[in-house]
Amino acid sequence: MPEIRNYTLNFGPQHPAAHGVLRLVLEMDGEVVERADPHVGLLHRGTEKLAETKPFNQSIGYMDRLDYVSMMCNEHGYVRAIEKLLGIEPPIRAQYIRTLFDEITRILNHMLWLGSHALDLGAMTLFLYCFREREDLMDCYEAVSGARMHAAYYRPGGVYRDLPDQMPRYREEATKWHSAEEIARKNEARQGSLLDFIEDFTQRFPSYIDEYETLLTDNRIWKQRTVGIGVVSPERALQLGFTGPMLRGSGIAWDLRKKQPYAAYDRVDFDIPVGQNGDCYDRYLVRIEELRQSNRIIKQCVEWLRANPGPVMIQDYKIAPPPRRTMKTDMEALIHHFKLFSEGYCPPPGEVYAAVEAPKGEFGVYLISDGANKPYRLKVRAPGFAHLAAMDEMARGHMLADVVAIIGTMDIVFGEIDR
Repeated sequence: MPEIRNYTLNFGPQHPAAHGVLRLVLEMDGEVVERADPHVGLLHRGTEKLAETKPFNQSIGYMDRLDYVSMMCNEHGYVRAIEKLLGIEPPIRAQYIRTLFDEITRILNHMLWLGSHALDLGAMTLFLYCFREREDLMDCYEAVSGARMHAAYYRPGGVYRDLPDQMPRYREEATKWHSAEEIARKNEARQGSLLDFIEDFTQRFPSYIDEYETLLTDNRIWKQRTVGIGVVSPERALQLGFTGPMLRGSGIAWDLRKKQPYAAYDRVDFDIPVGQNGDCYDRYLVRIEELRQSNRIIKQCVEWLRANPGPVMIQDYKIAPPPRRTMKTDMEALIHHFKLFSEGYCPPPGEVYAAVEAPKGEFGVYLISDGANKPYRLKVRAPGFAHLAAMDEMARGHMLADVVAIIGTMDIVFGEIDR
């Protein structure tokens, strides 16, 4: 008789379903996974160490690059930690703008997750649909910050600038690929301000979510690939340190936006979707419902921001730069500007932890200040790290094809894991 023994398989880091540079060492018995050992460190960016060599306000851009699909939510966690250290509170309009963009970011994140998760499991169309919607919201990022992805829009004390009154438009002369009628159609929603554009999107978006659900929710192949796969009980999900949709999919209604409200979340109305079975399918349903709830929050923010103009940054020039107009005419303002961007500020010694409900779960920043203008220590609590740690437990006894579904359901982005 030939000797039958388990063999070891490398899954990734070049696998298209590994979502970054994940290397899984899988111990296989035929096609069944006996053990899954995630190897991290192939990306290792050293974000936390880099941030300790720079003034506080110069590390905001590093936060965008952690989970590079939920850029502004990462900034929010870091900026909140600095604000706690300094003991400052941003103006109410800035809080609403942050809430608005946190939810836009949540939709952006879930769109990429839904498209790539479906693509990993063999559904091509959804990927194209999701990117169609992402494009509109990426334009909102670009309108406020000038960048499509790494915005650095949140600043300690508020946001970089107020929302623009004019949405950028497509120009006829700029492209030879589209007809004049097509460009006019694309520009229909762009005639007004950014808020008009976002409002137009919130009216269209629910019907798009219905399209995704038509394709997947009752699709028997989708259900065969996700129902009963990667089941985690509520008790185990808590023990493993799950947060976000991974925890809510197991039936625990834990959401920092409700339990420990920040920004303007205590002033808007929304529900927390929860699953029952803790499998890949329930986590899919939770995220789909989160898209609808985010849309609901965005509508409320747009309404409030229309009715309530005001400052979006605190008026303390030791922390926030003076207006450019003032800087060009007033020596004092110029000095403030120069000192702020070359040296930054020195928060009092102390330690803080600030967390936000990022699209993937609890994104926290632990910051220690020794009174200098740089952090003494910065530690990021990335939600994906705890989820990846449960890979072995979730994949054991499943088939090799299910490993792809489990990686997808975790919504892993490697920037925050190999930080």
